[in-house]
Amino acid sequence: MTKTIDFTDRVAIITGAGGGLGRAYALALAERGAKVVVNDLGGDVHGDGGTPSLAQQVVDEITAAGGEAIVDGNDITDESAVASLVSTVIEKWGRIDILINNAGILRDKSFAKMETDDFRKVLEVHLMGSVNCTKAVWPHMAEAGYGRILMTASTSGIYGNFGQANYGAAKSGLVGLMNVLAIEGAKKNIKVNAIAPTAATRMTEDLLPQRVLDIMGPETIAPGVLFMVSDEAPTKTILGAGAGVFAVSQMVESRGVYLPDEARTPEVVAERWNEIADLTDAQTLEGAFEQTSKYAALAARELGLHLES
Repeated sequence: MTKTIDFTDRVAIITGAGGGLGRAYALALAERGAKVVVNDLGGDVHGDGGTPSLAQQVVDEITAAGGEAIVDGNDITDESAVASLVSTVIEKWGRIDILINNAGILRDKSFAKMETDDFRKVLEVHLMGSVNCTKAVWPHMAEAGYGRILMTASTSGIYGNFGQANYGAAKSGLVGLMNVLAIEGAKKNIKVNAIAPTAATRMTEDLLPQRVLDIMGPETIAPGVLFMVSDEAPTKTILGAGAGVFAVSQMVESRGVYLPDEARTPEVVAERWNEIADLTDAQTLEGAFEQTSKYAALAARELGLHLES
């Protein structure tokens, strides 16, 4: 029988938790015993304006149900403000076990028409906001020998989407951040993952037909998120989720083809392209140096060399 996933006495910070996905995560974690920090500026989908009332409503829902939660209105792009948030949480509850980097904005336009300020702003919120929050909680998790961090990636970053060069770049950057931090956090039992959600939120309400939105509520994603920040979570994993469907996305590499010196020309690359791009025996690599080792071993085999001393 599957062990019940419980968050009693765990402390979770969720950014952008005043509505949509973040709210669903906050309510679900609190229902299972977590103490929750509901961070939200309360701005619109473009990052303009702001009111603490949205986050307060979520906190009120949690406390009314017998849970424990506090409001935080700090701007995650402000490093000092994030440090202050973390200090407040440590002072109040003495620990931080979970960080869900969920806050985000949209400033969509085709790349040719996009202002660089809008590109930079999206990177600041999604990527650097996640960096700031993760950097602030990291030493506390390392000292405790326990941490669960969830980045919010997107299919726009994994696969691409027209009009979202800024958003896609930020989300792809978060996958890279996850990959490195999962390796660096392993010895301290800090597991770092990513969620690539698709849901009916104010970010998608104008993009999808109502009949699709009706089956894609944020609550359909929350179970996957709770697993990804639980004791039993994997690490260095991207979980896709939406409408009650869950799937894992991976970056893979083809087997590789060695070209000897005399054949190492762009023409031969073109000639053997189908073989080079054949993903039949695709591999997932655990780290950057594994690619180096793979290529060196393949070349050595073709050259009849022995690399091991």
